[in-house]
Amino acid sequence: MTAAHATDPRALALSCLTEVSVGAKLALTAQASQAIAVEGPWLDSIGPGRCPSMPEPGRPERPPLVAPRELKQRKLNSVEGRAALIHAVAHIEFNAINLAWDAVYRFPDMPDDYYRDWASVASDEARHFSLLQARLAQLGYQYGDFPAHNGLWQAAVATEHDVMVRMALVPRVLEARGLDVTPGMIERLTRVGDRDTVAALELILREEVRHVAVGSRWFAYLCDQRRLESRSTFLGLLQHSAGALPRGPFNVSARLAAGFSPEELEALEKIC
Repeated sequence: MTAAHATDPRALALSCLTEVSVGAKLALTAQASQAIAVEGPWLDSIGPGRCPSMPEPGRPERPPLVAPRELKQRKLNSVEGRAALIHAVAHIEFNAINLAWDAVYRFPDMPDDYYRDWASVASDEARHFSLLQARLAQLGYQYGDFPAHNGLWQAAVATEHDVMVRMALVPRVLEARGLDVTPGMIERLTRVGDRDTVAALELILREEVRHVAVGSRWFAYLCDQRRLESRSTFLGLLQHSAGALPRGPFNVSARLAAGFSPEELEALEKIC
């Protein structure tokens, strides 16, 4: 990191975002998130204006990316099946590192705490990925051994035009989906006796509640700034964005802890 980058969170984020090596991206993320946590304010250092579109972030050649329908469903009573599930979650976490850094990089004119929040999320996601990567290695596999899909990053591209839309449709829809489905994965892995993977997923689930809450916080902030009512704005964005409607059943307690209101959840139950 250069001295010029040291006080510009968007420049730090871009260096993390474009890095193709997994190991280097993890190391850069640790350095950048720590720098952003302790430095600032950045009112005079953050580059102005929205940034150029980035169709693809930095990522390794493997895993190969395929359409979701091409991914095989494997049973968890085999080592390969459990490794495939862990790999799928690891890929989500790897994408989440890039999504968090893109939230820092792409949107100017936000309060300093916005950049601190998303840098801290990037750090957590990198730690989650490392945890799952280590578990894969224990089972004799590594990241890249199974194909994956690119749906999370496609959502980043689709919401790059507006930070409010990004906060609504990525953390509060796609990442919130993890709050709903992870308990089921934990239950299935518990039944086959995979306690180590269960422990990793339980930790990830606890911390992902905060990540969704970060999205909720900044979505509410932007609605207030634009004098919009948050619940109707969120529901309107859901209904006018292709593929954005979440699927139930919902993890109500986790979503409430992550900043959803009871009224939002009641409305989601009706439209989904």
